[in-house]
Amino acid sequence: MSMKRLVLTFITSFAIFLLAIAGSSTQQVSPSKKSPSKTQTSVKKTSKSKSTTVLKKDTAKTVVAEKHNCIYITKADFIKRVDNFEQDPNNWKYLGDKPCIIDFYTTWCGPCRMLAPILEELAKEYEGKIYIYKADAEKEADLARVFQVQAYPTLVFCSMTGNPQMSKGALPKEQLVEIIEQTLLKKQAPAPPPLLQRR
Repeated sequence: MSMKRLVLTFITSFAIFLLAIAGSSTQQVSPSKKSPSKTQTSVKKTSKSKSTTVLKKDTAKTVVAEKHNCIYITKADFIKRVDNFEQDPNNWKYLGDKPCIIDFYTTWCGPCRMLAPILEELAKEYEGKIYIYKADAEKEADLARVFQVQAYPTLVFCSMTGNPQMSKGALPKEQLVEIIEQTLLKKQAPAPPPLLQRR
């Protein structure tokens, strides 16, 4: 009798075990049907997080790209900072507190792109002494027309007194430094020491 009970108990527990396995396998099948949507959701979340990162990177790049030593000006800025040619078109009156260089450039001009990093360096080196302005000649056509700009780049040198001077084409850094020192900052070369006289 006890042997029969033992066999019966074994068969019953084995059957319960099989039912438990069958039940768990059906439970595993039903979530796996839903799992693609979870996977899709996670993929979507991942793609969203990736796009956010890209945007952050793009934003960082934009911030870096906009950080310049040169000052980009419009016609309105020019009237406030350099000369109000609308109020008095016949007389030049420089409004700035420091001398300046105005670079009339275009985005498609090769020499303009070559000159741009040189002007950035000079703006940094002469910070607090001069301003270097950049005006897009196509966007600021009215401003370019005032100076009769027809070639790019065109540089306008404005000292504190006197009329501005213009130069067409990209100039080398050494020549620009010479113009800044001698024309804008009015620094003359030091006089040679006097000759010693013999007694």
